[in-house]
Amino acid sequence: MKIDDAVPAPAQRESTKSHWEEFWANKKEVHEVYSNDNRVLRNLEKLSSFKGKRVLEVGAGTGRDSFGLVERGAEVFMVDYAASSLQIIKNIATEEKIDVSPVGGNAFSLPFPDGTFDIVFHQGLLEHFREKEAANLLRENIRVLRKGGILLVDVPQRYHIYTVMKHILIAMDKWFAGWEREFSIPELDRLLRSLGVEPFYRYGEWMYPSLFYRVVREAAMKVGVKLPLNPTPVKALTSVRKKIRESVRNTPISLYTSLSCGIVSRKP
Repeated sequence: MKIDDAVPAPAQRESTKSHWEEFWANKKEVHEVYSNDNRVLRNLEKLSSFKGKRVLEVGAGTGRDSFGLVERGAEVFMVDYAASSLQIIKNIATEEKIDVSPVGGNAFSLPFPDGTFDIVFHQGLLEHFREKEAANLLRENIRVLRKGGILLVDVPQRYHIYTVMKHILIAMDKWFAGWEREFSIPELDRLLRSLGVEPFYRYGEWMYPSLFYRVVREAAMKVGVKLPLNPTPVKALTSVRKKIRESVRNTPISLYTSLSCGIVSRKP
């Protein structure tokens, strides 16, 4: 008997559809789920108008990144493979009377013809796939993008304490999504260029409220104590933090200290 036969290789952890069905099924009270502080909207708004544009969000989750685009005149489609996610999107759209098109589908085989969209974006998606799958996912994004259209990819930024905490939980099999990776801006830039698009805008975004507060809140909920979604701000501290962040927002510092980072590319 060979040694390799006696000691099987450990199975790779992965993020599966069942993880996401369970996650969104437990997040029906969407107003109790942290938003992304409109970072996708804020950054796209610097680069493009939305009126009359056709936009696709891939791996939409709650869809909240897209609703603001509708209000600014875009025609928005949202794709997700989790039925529980699509139901949340439909509930929000009905409640807020926003016209969107949620579609059940596979991010690796999008149900749209080539060149359908002016803008394609996702956040919280690419990091759940290993290198080969991630590249295939991006190729499919690019396929449905028209020539001259833009692709926004938003991912966890590697050099952050969040990365350490996340990998500890993954090792303990306690991570909500099963498995996840992270990117540096140069790594993401190289990946996008290798697929034939032209990165032209980069950003870093911090977490609001802080990671520390969110961890404390989650721990409190485990023992039956429910803290508010957002803490009462300490004006002096909040003011100082805001000034610091604004002073470095448009500098390379933000790309290597933020929790999330993103790159916007153009399809030639």
